[in-house]
Amino acid sequence: MANSTPFRVQSISQIHQLMELPKPHHPLISILDLKGLRNRNDTDIEAVVFEMYVISMKRGCEGLHYGQQQYDFNEGLMAFVSPGQLLRGEANGVPNNLEGWMLFIHPDFLWNTTLAQKIKKYDYFGYATNEALFLSDKEETVINDLVKNIKTEYDSNIDKFSQDIIISNLETLLNYAQRFYERQFITRKITNHHILNRFEEILTAYLSNEDMLSKGLPTECNTWHIVCTYLLNI
Repeated sequence: MANSTPFRVQSISQIHQLMELPKPHHPLISILDLKGLRNRNDTDIEAVVFEMYVISMKRGCEGLHYGQQQYDFNEGLMAFVSPGQLLRGEANGVPNNLEGWMLFIHPDFLWNTTLAQKIKKYDYFGYATNEALFLSDKEETVINDLVKNIKTEYDSNIDKFSQDIIISNLETLLNYAQRFYERQFITRKITNHHILNRFEEILTAYLSNEDMLSKGLPTECNTWHIVCTYLLNI
């Protein structure tokens, strides 16, 4: 029987222990390669709460709940989770075809930096966010390059410049994500506008021809029929 109580992950070290990975190179930040992630198949866990920021890029994931939607996808998709946010899954373990990465950032890593407050202003970290971010191949390359820079830096010997360099790359990543989200919203707005215009054309045509005389004003039922007829032909 699945456990409905969320499982809480409070540290980077705990994540590595759970995934049976070597100790992290840095205690407050880590990037996991999902392709090589061991399938623990913890079917008794329905939900997880990370007490840290989580940024992920995934391909080939099924049954991912993010915000208020569930996703099944094969293309690159980004998701952003703030500390304390609930993640739910289908409790089927890690899919065999899952690829991508997850970047974990403990809030203490941002302490005494300008990003500590600024990160709260990125809307896509909010729990009310109802959709993930789909990227083009070029956009995905931009994000992956920044993640590689972050990993290279914390894998190297830590010095007094390390945190600033990682924060700089992280802030650039978040700014690009903000840009890509805006592109996604604009694209969807244009698409929705075209759909609405086309529906209005079909409805106007219906009201202008003999259907109006024989069938009368559209009811809820035949208006739905008009919508379905259009959707099947777009």
